[in-house]
Amino acid sequence: MVEVYVASAFSKDSSGGNKAGIVFDRPDLISVQKMAIAKELGYAETAFITKSSLADFRLEYFTPTEEVPLCGHATIGTFAILNLLNKLTKSEYTIETKSGLLSINIDPDGMVFMEQKTPTFFNEIASDEFIGCLDTDLILDTLPTQIVSTGLRDILLPMKSTVDLEKLNPNFAIMTELSKQQDVIGVHAFALTGRKSSITAVCRNFAPLYDIDEEAATRTSNCALACYLFKYVEKKSQYIFEQGYHLNSPSRIVVNLKSHDDIIDSVFVGGYGYLVEKKICVSIILYNFRNIN
Repeated sequence: MVEVYVASAFSKDSSGGNKAGIVFDRPDLISVQKMAIAKELGYAETAFITKSSLADFRLEYFTPTEEVPLCGHATIGTFAILNLLNKLTKSEYTIETKSGLLSINIDPDGMVFMEQKTPTFFNEIASDEFIGCLDTDLILDTLPTQIVSTGLRDILLPMKSTVDLEKLNPNFAIMTELSKQQDVIGVHAFALTGRKSSITAVCRNFAPLYDIDEEAATRTSNCALACYLFKYVEKKSQYIFEQGYHLNSPSRIVVNLKSHDDIIDSVFVGGYGYLVEKKICVSIILYNFRNIN
């Protein structure tokens, strides 16, 4: 049996967020066992944390069907649980992942920040490309619709208002084909909230190409959005986004940028996490039984 912590990352007021499984100190598990555990849990990703000779910790991430090189919400959730268990003794850590070594910062109030790649801006996309996919009258035409990446390519789609954002009802079959054509993960739609709000924008993220019609909290998409807003709207050191309302899972994602001469030098994405529950997975028992017999 395997003990699993279920954490929700990028949560707002200790609710909502994006859930992930976390397994501590089980270096004996092999890949197929990790995938079996991830499948039993049913979350998009499960993180497995062990010792590392290169960093403070080694993190591996498994979906129910494969290993992936990195998962933001699972990383945030892992460090939130480590903090809850009083296993953190400093404010800066490094993690070894299949994506390389990354820096993790822990604020005194428990918010966890992880390093992200600096942005790359790609082609702009005409509103006509979305005909049949969604109501193009809702698109804000004073800002570009553009592909931006801080690790993963996403189409950033500005909407006229938060009301219009909520109205979005995409045709996922057409959006899947558009995502294939543009070689992107999906579409990150957003609406600015105005200067009087502490929240920079409200977002909805669609990735039907990867069987995710809508996601409650997305790390890379919001990092890309912060860099986009830095370039086109207002140069700030911090941007705060909310997401997941349409899924009844409100999330808050904070992105900190460091820059000089209007060039972004570093990107860190952060959020809070909380413990949802502890579970016991029996998949490993079933796996061992099948292999013995």
